[in-house]
Amino acid sequence: MKETPMPETMTTESHVHHPDYVKIWAVLVALLLVSVGGAMSNIRVVVLVAAFGVAFVKAYIVAKNFMHINVEKRWVPYLLLVMIAFIVILFTGVAPDVMKHGGLRWSNDAAKQAVESGMKTAPKNE
Repeated sequence: MKETPMPETMTTESHVHHPDYVKIWAVLVALLLVSVGGAMSNIRVVVLVAAFGVAFVKAYIVAKNFMHINVEKRWVPYLLLVMIAFIVILFTGVAPDVMKHGGLRWSNDAAKQAVESGMKTAPKNE
C-alpha cells in the first residue's frame, strides 16, 4: 500500500503560539472581580459598563486564546460577525412584540401586575 504525502498545511510541527494560560486565568479572575464590584455599586452607568464591557473583553480573550480564532482561516471571523448580525436582526425583529404588555388580540396580565406591584413598592422620587 502506497502512502500519500501529507499536504503542506498538515505538518507535524505546530506554529501556533501557546499563550500563558495562568496569566490569562488571572486576567479573567481580575475581570470577574471588576464585574462583581461594578454590580455592587448602585451607579447605573458603572453597573452597565462593568457588566457589558467586561463581558465583551472576556469573550474576546476566550475567543482569541482558547478558540484560536486568530489562526483559523480568514473567513471564520467574518462568519462570527455575520452570526452576531443575525442575532441583532432577530432581537430587533422580536423585541417590539416581546417587550410589550399587550397586542392586537392578546394581553400579558402577569407582566402588567408585576409592574404595578413594583411601582407601588418603589421609593418615591420627589
